[in-house]
Amino acid sequence: MAIISPKILQSKLGFFTGSAIVACICLFTLTSLMPLKKAVEVNNYKVKTVVIDAGHGGKDPGCHGASNNEKAITLKVALQLGKMIKTYMKDVKVIYTRESDKFIELNERAGIANRNKADVFISIHCNSVGTKTIKGSETYVMGPHKNESNLEVAKRENSVILQEKNYLEKYDGFDPNSPLQHIFFANLQSVHQARSLQLAESIEKQFVKKKGRNSRGVKQAGFLVLWRTAMPSVLIEIGYLTNKTDEKYIGSENGQEFIAKSIYKAFRDYKLEMEE
Repeated sequence: MAIISPKILQSKLGFFTGSAIVACICLFTLTSLMPLKKAVEVNNYKVKTVVIDAGHGGKDPGCHGASNNEKAITLKVALQLGKMIKTYMKDVKVIYTRESDKFIELNERAGIANRNKADVFISIHCNSVGTKTIKGSETYVMGPHKNESNLEVAKRENSVILQEKNYLEKYDGFDPNSPLQHIFFANLQSVHQARSLQLAESIEKQFVKKKGRNSRGVKQAGFLVLWRTAMPSVLIEIGYLTNKTDEKYIGSENGQEFIAKSIYKAFRDYKLEMEE
């Protein structure tokens, strides 16, 4: 906004004295700041609905380990997380994208969140890679990938659309096998990125509190399921099924309970911070 000096203003409005102009400017400043102050003091934002998305399902098993597959583990963790939120956060409505071994298209997962006007979208997945020594959790938000490994994770998760009918029409010609399209797509910044990052960081902090667990940090990449959501959204890779230690942990009841509890605590803390 351009600022007009008192002298210029007085030359245009000669019947005002210098002191009167200063008084008017002060009055305008105070008046314009009053609504802003009131908005800061009164925070009506509430986290009322969360959509929990168990990755893959049905004809899409996701990635595999020696004795586990992704779709089964993500469903168990998702259901436990939802149960904890329902038990300890009575004011939050929990909605699942799936509660059984069922195939749900990526755009429908985001659609469920959008139709229910969710305040948070949490998608749960398991990771895989050719190098068996890599292990640990990663939490992603929508954004440009920083390295090749982030791109490969996005390509693998987005390739689910190849199992959908007419996927080129549904996703505006998006080709999950094209690195160039992923690079372009990933640079579409979400308006909810700041809050998504806040939740993602809280999740990874909870994970590292467990002795022996390795956090690979918060990352960004172009995930279709996150792009379609109209609220703060995260995609959590809870561990690598291609790593022997990780598979044993995330495939166990104790490991799944800890993972669900960690995500619950992060979501709880996020809600408290947002509603302060």
